[in-house]
Amino acid sequence: MEPLSEARFGDQDISFQAAGGFDGIAQTVNCFYDLMEQLPEAEVIRAMHSEDLAVSRDKLIHFLCGWLGGPKTYRAKYGPTNIPRAHQHLPIREAERDAWLQCMQQAIEQQPYTPSFKAYLLHQLSIPAERVKHASEREAKQRGMPQQDA
Repeated sequence: MEPLSEARFGDQDISFQAAGGFDGIAQTVNCFYDLMEQLPEAEVIRAMHSEDLAVSRDKLIHFLCGWLGGPKTYRAKYGPTNIPRAHQHLPIREAERDAWLQCMQQAIEQQPYTPSFKAYLLHQLSIPAERVKHASEREAKQRGMPQQDA
């Protein structure tokens, strides 16, 4: 296997390893949810979650482990998932997507990741964030709900 510095993120478990494995991902996720609770810009997405974030934290940790090429533990613990479908009941517009990405960007910045992995990870996470927004917009359109941004 190539040294981590020469490997390509997205290949095998390279991204999982670059994130620090399960513990590194858990640290990032916990930082993300802490920021969600602290940042005024994130109030809108914090309100979409239950008061106790323990399950949300655990789900995101297990999802990201598999998504980044590590052990696929999410399915065994929570069942199959389709990220856009799992969020389609929520009104995710640009403001919500941007708040989520802002929390994630700040959480990633606080980690001891290499600059190249930080950029890669944020870019990769922006893809499903955009898909969730589009799925929510389609759902709102099908239900005849307003699609205005705040």
